[in-house]
Amino acid sequence: MISLTVSAIMPQFRPPPCTSNQNCMEASAWQLAVLYVSLLLTALGAGGIRACVVAFGADQFDESDPKEKTKTWNFFNWYYFCMGVSMLLAVTVVVYIQDNVGWGLGLGIPTVAMAISVVSFVLGYRMYRRLEPSGSPFTRLAQVVVAAVRKRKLPMVSDPSCLYVNEEMDAPISLSGKLVHTKQLRFLDKAAIITEEDRRQPNPWRLSTVHRVEELKSVIRMAPIWAAGILVITASTQQYTFSLQQARTMDRRFSPASSFRIPPGSMTVFTMLAMLLTITLYDRALIPLARRFTGLDRGISFLHRMGIGFAISTLATLVAGLVEVRRKAAAAAAGILNDPSTIVPISVFWLVPQYALHGVAEAFTSIGHLEFFYDQAPESMRSTATALFWMSISVGSYVSTMLVSVVHHYSAGPGGSNWLPDNLNRGRLEYFYWIITLLQLLNLVYYAICAKFYTYKPLQLRRRKEEEAVELSSKV
Repeated sequence: MISLTVSAIMPQFRPPPCTSNQNCMEASAWQLAVLYVSLLLTALGAGGIRACVVAFGADQFDESDPKEKTKTWNFFNWYYFCMGVSMLLAVTVVVYIQDNVGWGLGLGIPTVAMAISVVSFVLGYRMYRRLEPSGSPFTRLAQVVVAAVRKRKLPMVSDPSCLYVNEEMDAPISLSGKLVHTKQLRFLDKAAIITEEDRRQPNPWRLSTVHRVEELKSVIRMAPIWAAGILVITASTQQYTFSLQQARTMDRRFSPASSFRIPPGSMTVFTMLAMLLTITLYDRALIPLARRFTGLDRGISFLHRMGIGFAISTLATLVAGLVEVRRKAAAAAAGILNDPSTIVPISVFWLVPQYALHGVAEAFTSIGHLEFFYDQAPESMRSTATALFWMSISVGSYVSTMLVSVVHHYSAGPGGSNWLPDNLNRGRLEYFYWIITLLQLLNLVYYAICAKFYTYKPLQLRRRKEEEAVELSSKV
């Protein structure tokens, strides 16, 4: 952030300013290099923070304490709420300063905010509940695979209690409790079969404990649920592409008498506001109400929460297609189908429902995903698992780009036209939205099947004060 701010302030790091009537000087190679390096550093920093901050924050609550465990699920809601507030400020206040005051101050404000957060983080170091690292989880997963492959010809044991268990070795990676044996993916159980050679000289590349085998099973079981979230991101991405193009063609005044026009990019404010309102109502009203019927501390399970989000996201893209039909009808009635530069006589507020629905869907889907990854991931892989959520956002964006390319290719007509031309009045954007709607419907069915047959990780909890361990495998 410092390098970005400096590049915006110092004249030698950017081309000289110019007006629209001048031929502007292009940035030099080294000026672009400074910019790209600054953006790369920002991306690396954001990747490191986002992958760890959720798991680190949730780790501050002791899961062996029922009262603190309840607060864990509130944490996920309010973490995402705070992130939503920061995004809302970024697309309103910060963007306004950048456009009307200058990029130096516009980038300087988030830089100062980041500096304050770093200082506050360091000052609170002594108060944090810190879990010591216990080796690479990827090495342990690889050891299970290698051991299972090496013992692939061995007969499966009929009694799971005969499989290898070593609580002392697993103690650093099972502070909250150990994973117990499940009947799925039994081929991997062969990694825990004890042979005569293992008795003489145990080798982690030939013999794994049941806990470590179950770690790999948990990761494999999470994969289908993770994949289901990709298409939701693909649908949500359209807010920042084609929905913006729609907004540019519509009447963006607050009222016919108003001279102020809403910037197209500011339409995402409605997504943020809907998301923040939904999170607040969910945490303060829905959870206490649902808790009476389900008995769950978090109100409803994270699988149900994600399913609701998937359904609302599907509705959002359906509505987007219907609004596009209405927008083109208004353009046709005004006789401006061939004039994309003329504003279509229809209010931009017709787009608010689709933006708001995407915000509501995000409040259910994204937080549900974070809860799911944190709760169902092996204890030693929670930061890695929550990073999968951010990875799904990246994959969903790439899928969106790929889908647009496919539609461009297969909808191309003999004259070079396609469903998504520069002139949306002559395009078929509604068809594109409905393709995404259909894909999301299929994805919803796929998700429902995955959720129906999903096996929650069975955890034998370690109670406080050396109380008797309790096995927990209920659908939370």
